[in-house]
Amino acid sequence: MSKRDYYEVLGVSREAGEQEIKKAYRKLLKEYHPDVHPDKKLAEEKIKEINEAYEVLSDPDKRAQYDQFGHAGPGSGGFDFGGADFGGGFGDIFDMFFGGGMGGGQRRGPQKGADLRFNMSLSFEEAAFGVEKEVEIPRMEACDVCGGSGAEPGTTAQTCPTCHGSGRVATVSKTFLGNVQTVRPCSTCGGEGKIINKPCRHCGGQGKVRKHRKIKVNVPGGVDSGTRIRVPAEGEAGERGGPPGDLYVFVEVLSHSFFDRDGDDVTCQVPVNFVQAALGTEIEVPTLDGKVLVKVPEGTQSGTVIRIRGKGIKRLRGTGRGDQRIEIKVSVPTKLSDKQKELLREFGKTLSLDNISNEKEKSFFDKVKDAFM
Repeated sequence: MSKRDYYEVLGVSREAGEQEIKKAYRKLLKEYHPDVHPDKKLAEEKIKEINEAYEVLSDPDKRAQYDQFGHAGPGSGGFDFGGADFGGGFGDIFDMFFGGGMGGGQRRGPQKGADLRFNMSLSFEEAAFGVEKEVEIPRMEACDVCGGSGAEPGTTAQTCPTCHGSGRVATVSKTFLGNVQTVRPCSTCGGEGKIINKPCRHCGGQGKVRKHRKIKVNVPGGVDSGTRIRVPAEGEAGERGGPPGDLYVFVEVLSHSFFDRDGDDVTCQVPVNFVQAALGTEIEVPTLDGKVLVKVPEGTQSGTVIRIRGKGIKRLRGTGRGDQRIEIKVSVPTKLSDKQKELLREFGKTLSLDNISNEKEKSFFDKVKDAFM
């Protein structure tokens, strides 16, 4: 199979400068890194092709020969890569450009602990007014016996003899660019810089143990399903003296048998019979604060909404509360006695358009009347 053009391999033009070629090379190395590319075999083949192209185009003399003679080089023997040794394989090449591979080789310092999540269910009323809840969280905490050091009480961790406490070791590799020094985490101490010869018997040298901790969570009034409450420093213990993570409480509000919610407003439906709707009445309506008397005006239609100010949900961001909106549903009787039917028929004979207060209904009846005239 014929070789691809080196400029095409690196994705640069023939006029590309040294820095542009180097930048393209680094980008491709990262793209085809065996640790991130899904096809390991393809990644290795690509890296070989990319390295070969870069060795030629990064060398002014070899590049000039390639521009003049192509892959054949001067004569017909092709390019001599001088038995280039890439040291420990692809790893050293990545170390050279990315500082000890994709993960870097610096010793890790104090690290914040992991955050935790807790799902909390609240009643409709608890979400409306707020509540203090006690939750039990399983989490990793610093060992009480060794104080988080990981060493048995009375002993201390020793400085690593390999890296001398730095957590890093340097190696020199021979590459096509010459000798390159790379830095990796120390394999003896795992990059910690210290070795625990006598681990704590309680935590096994980890410095942390799993515990169940009861935590009080203040839930503000006005929360809704999906609200996230942050409780600082109640997550997992940190690493190497780092601060603990946070606890995030995710709220789920349970449905109510009578009330619904619309933003900060509470909504409900209340039935009245057609006599109450026609003559007007007072009805007892439940609210979050208890029952209240609500006046239903004379001639109220089904679907009419009556608003009670300040009887809704506490505003999460702001002051005061929303309202309660009561939708009136006029109930039409389905089971009538003969006497009730007769009375209604007599009543119906007395009705006229003058008894209709709704202008839309008046207009409709006028149209019907005109149609039969």
